[in-house]
Amino acid sequence: MNLTTRLLIYPILLFISHLPFRVLYFISDIFYYLLYYVIRFRRKVVRKNLELSKVSKNKKDLLRIEKKFYRHLTDVFFEMFKFYSISPKEMKKRFYIENPEIFYEFEKKNKSVMFMTSHYGGFEWFLSITYHVPQLPFAVYTPLSNKSLEVLIKKFRLRHGSKLISRYEAGSYIKKQLKENKLFLYGMAADQSAQIRSITYWKEFLGIKVPVFTGSERIAKQHDIPVVFGKVVKVKRGYYKVVVELITEFPNEHDNYQITDTYLSKLEKQIREIPEYYYWTHNRFKHKDKAPKD
Repeated sequence: MNLTTRLLIYPILLFISHLPFRVLYFISDIFYYLLYYVIRFRRKVVRKNLELSKVSKNKKDLLRIEKKFYRHLTDVFFEMFKFYSISPKEMKKRFYIENPEIFYEFEKKNKSVMFMTSHYGGFEWFLSITYHVPQLPFAVYTPLSNKSLEVLIKKFRLRHGSKLISRYEAGSYIKKQLKENKLFLYGMAADQSAQIRSITYWKEFLGIKVPVFTGSERIAKQHDIPVVFGKVVKVKRGYYKVVVELITEFPNEHDNYQITDTYLSKLEKQIREIPEYYYWTHNRFKHKDKAPKD
């Protein structure tokens, strides 16, 4: 994306951002039909993921979940544009933490927090978590190859105080915060399919053995940071809450991979309860045939 294209697109996105939610959702409904029935965006991947995960044994039910997922997907896409224009008051009304006291208790103990979450529900809304916690929040992300597009996306994502840190710089950023004795909340969606290496940890997730990320656990142990799980609940269209569940305050008291296993167990339970809010377009199980035999 060159500078001219950015200058053309930016005003359009600003216009979308200032539309009322009811208009935005009307457009989202239209895009749902285009995305699902006309473009058929990644429908083969979604259907395969749903069938492999066995969130339902009933084909009609799987189709219902599939359609509900696409409706949710288009909603979340357009909700992201609202982040630029929405007021802090409105943002706090639409996204909140049910039990934020856990973060304030850690603040009293002068502790940062490892916040493990996933690509579930309105995870993009986590970038407003700064309104609800005393620690400085930053989310780890993978930089885009298109730097102009990345700049544009950041303009919309970072209006509410959180920071985005490249996964390549996360380690040095954490060390800097600790050295300066600053409390931070390290947020990471740890449900992506990890690269396969000789030391890769494999774990059964949704009935399929997959390689999983263990970075959150390793960092928590290295710096003795408490670990929590953020369970996102979609209250209704455009409204989300987070229920925080403590995984451990003392990570070094746990065996290797125990924290990761606990996180995956909590996430899987959440997905099986309401599967349509999980991001099924990601190719979660692309390495399933490479899993080592027991």
